[in-house]
Parts: sequence; structure tokens; C-alpha cells
Amino acid sequence: MTNESLAGYANLSLYSAMAVFTIAMVCHAVYLAALLPARDRLRAGAVDRELVGAGAPVPVEAPARPELSSRAAKAAGIASTTTWLGGFLLLMSVVLRGVAVHRWPLGNMFEFAVMGSMFTVLAYSVWSTRRDLRWLGLFITGPVLLVLGMAVAVWYTEASELMPSLRSYWLVIHVTVATLATAVFTIGAALSVVYLLKDAFERSGRASILDRFPETPAIERTAYSLHIVAFPLWTFTLIAGAIWARQAWASYWNWDPKEVWTFVIWVVYAAYLHSRATSGISRQTVSYIALAGYACIIVNFAVVNVFFVGQHSYSGL
Repeated sequence: MTNESLAGYANLSLYSAMAVFTIAMVCHAVYLAALLPARDRLRAGAVDRELVGAGAPVPVEAPARPELSSRAAKAAGIASTTTWLGGFLLLMSVVLRGVAVHRWPLGNMFEFAVMGSMFTVLAYSVWSTRRDLRWLGLFITGPVLLVLGMAVAVWYTEASELMPSLRSYWLVIHVTVATLATAVFTIGAALSVVYLLKDAFERSGRASILDRFPETPAIERTAYSLHIVAFPLWTFTLIAGAIWARQAWASYWNWDPKEVWTFVIWVVYAAYLHSRATSGISRQTVSYIALAGYACIIVNFAVVNVFFVGQHSYSGL
């Protein structure tokens, strides 16, 4: 089998993963939508019991809940299965791409986006075997599908050899850890968004589907725990990048735009962790700092890689 054929199969696996993630996203949305009538029915049932206790006529019963529960469970089951399937298809795409180019498939923005999406989905899927995370699925599959769409439509690069400066074992170490850290930061950012949305609805007193999610303190603590995992990985990324720069360019630090933004991300997340451990700073403010850190990651990847010229101009575009 030729390298061109392998690269073609890698792309086919990627397109298949995108189709599967579309199904997963829709099923996650159906599952969440199915939760809202259940909440409303429970609330209506409580009102009916109060009326009956006051001597009012017995109302006509609402449709049985098991039918709704079965529908929600079926949607959640399909969503979970297709999310796993999409993750494995992305893994297959990454492996085939690597075999086609005879190198570690992290040489440009397209490959980084695909592997980062793979890490994000597989990390979420493995985590969901230990905890019930069906409520979070839409906030994972949606962004992943968006990134994959950008990878195919905007950042796509034909399979090719690495640039000479990238031919180092540090590519496997430095960029892989950076990709894994970004994946964990992505899940943490999704949880921070959910926390802020749920907190806003609770403060306003308005009912929403978020009422069926875990309590806001639990969501915020989970986001914090993920950031605790991701921050050391990003710290290692920064240090490993400096070591590689010393070997490649005879200097640990050159104030390259990519280096600067990598350090900016580290500073923002360090501020987040410091704020989280400081009394007197609200959890809402802390979560906004976390999202600011993730916004810096997006700028570093989607803007600096494309529009800033430097020693790290390896976008492949």
C-alpha cells in the first residue's frame, strides 16, 4: 500500500469521525432536551399533590415517566457509543497519517488539531466510564466537531516530510505533551462554561435544563481538578520547548511570538490557580480567569501560528 493510499485512508477516517460526532452531538442534545420535560412534570406533580391536599378534584395524570426515561436513556446510549467510535476513528486517522509520512503526526496545525481532538474525546470517554458525564457530552462533541471542521476546511495540509528543524525526538515529547495539556484544558474550559451558565440561571431564579446538572460547586471543583492536571503538563511544555530551542537555535529563549504566547498562557493559568487558592475571590471570577487562559490558547494556535512570522512558523499553510 502506497503512502498516498494511507494518507487517503487517514482522511477517510477523519471524515467518518466527523459524521459520527455529528450523530453523537445530536443525541447528546436529544438527551438534554428529554430531561427538561421530566423536570417540568415533576414540578407539575408537586403542584397537583398540593391541590389534592387542599380538596381540589384529582387532576388527570400526565403521561408515564418511564417512556421519557427510556427515550432519554436510548439517546444517551447512542451518544456514548458514537463518541467512543468517533474517538477510535480519530485514533485510526492519526495512526494512518503517521505511517503515511513515516514520522510522528504533529508537524503542522492540521495534525495538531486532529490529535488534540482525539485526546479530548478519548479523555472524556475514559473519564465517563468512572462518572456519569452524559450532561457534559454536548459541550465536548460540539467544540471537537468545530475544530475538526476548521482542520479540514482551513488548516488542511497534504501529508509530507517534516521541516529539517523539526526532525528531533523533542517533537514527540514537547508537542505531544502540549497537545495533551490542551485537551485537558479544553475539558476544563467546557466545565467552566457550564458552571458560569448554571450559576447565572440560579442567581436569576429562572428554571433551565441546567437544573438537572450537578450542583454548581461540584462542577467548579471538577474544573479546578482538571486545571491542576493540565497546568504541570503545560509547564513541562514550556521547559521542554526551551531545551529544544537551545539545541536547535543555540538559545533557550528568543522572544519568538510562539514562545511569548506559550508563556502568556502559563502566566494566566498560574493566576487562575493562585486566585482559586486565595480567599475573597469569587468562584465566578476565578472561572473567568480560566476561560481567559483558554482564550489565550486559541489565540496562540489559530492566530499566532497563521499571522505571526517567527522561528515557530510551522503551520503548514
